[in-house]
Amino acid sequence: MEKFQKLKEVLSGIEADASKFYDAGNAAAGTRVRKAMQDLKVLAQEIRAEVTEKKSAK
Repeated sequence: MEKFQKLKEVLSGIEADASKFYDAGNAAAGTRVRKAMQDLKVLAQEIRAEVTEKKSAK
């Protein structure tokens, strides 16, 4: 559950940058959004592996 909480924190943390990129066209904010999305991808994959492991252990 810890990784899921981290995923939620990363997602909520990029809202301002996403708004700056899409609404104001701020390229630097777009770079930060791309990095955060990569972090989300990694976290999501780790969560998937954890869930699969727990399911298999039962």
